[in-house]
Amino acid sequence: MNQLPIFVNLRGMPVILLGTGEMADAKRRLIERAGGICVAEDNRDARIAIVALEDEAEAADAVALLKARGLLVNAVDRPALCDFTTPAIIDRDPVLVAIGTGGASAGLAKALRQRFEAMLPAGLGGLAKALDGARDAIRARWPGGPERRRAIDAALAPGGALDPLAEQDAQAVAQWLEQGGQGVSSGFYTLTIASPDPDDLTLRQVRLLGSADLVLHPADMPPAILARARADAAMRLDDGQADEPGVVVRLAWATTKGSS
Repeated sequence: MNQLPIFVNLRGMPVILLGTGEMADAKRRLIERAGGICVAEDNRDARIAIVALEDEAEAADAVALLKARGLLVNAVDRPALCDFTTPAIIDRDPVLVAIGTGGASAGLAKALRQRFEAMLPAGLGGLAKALDGARDAIRARWPGGPERRRAIDAALAPGGALDPLAEQDAQAVAQWLEQGGQGVSSGFYTLTIASPDPDDLTLRQVRLLGSADLVLHPADMPPAILARARADAAMRLDDGQADEPGVVVRLAWATTKGSS
């Protein structure tokens, strides 16, 4: 990654905003929408600044002065001067989807936002709130961490009881708990990989990789395939040993013995 995407809590925080006109007004709306307070350059409590100045030299000078004070700075339409960039945003409170291009193309980020906006149900935020409200009930139903994670993964998978890309009614989470949905069972799974392109993975393969506690793989397995595994899954070159508990996924090329 060229940048680390983070979500910053700006509520009640001062944010320096320099500039006037359309660019500055757009950033002011964004800051205030997130609960931040736009302040002048002389504010000493701010830790973040946005420079929306038209003049190139003036903007560069302002950025240098603000960075010298230890602030993180965004310079609108000048990615080379930026400590951070502001993404295109899809808001399904409390769910936020941020799409960034590292400043390469705001137009591309906007186009992707518009495309994904149409895919995400309006009630997605309600599903997130319901899951949050059911946190204690979910822990009681599945006391073990791995077991709980697998059950949630299964419910949120495509076609699952809580598929986030499908419209869910207000009682979906409660009904899921009552029905006692199950996730991927602990065990050893061998996946035959036919292509180095991760887009060629089947839904079952994606689901198992996303549930894996340990992934065994040959040395030449592409990083793009391995990246589809759970972020905190253990990775290990396949040495033929796999007696660990939990969900163990062994990756093998289609030219070797295995099953899909």
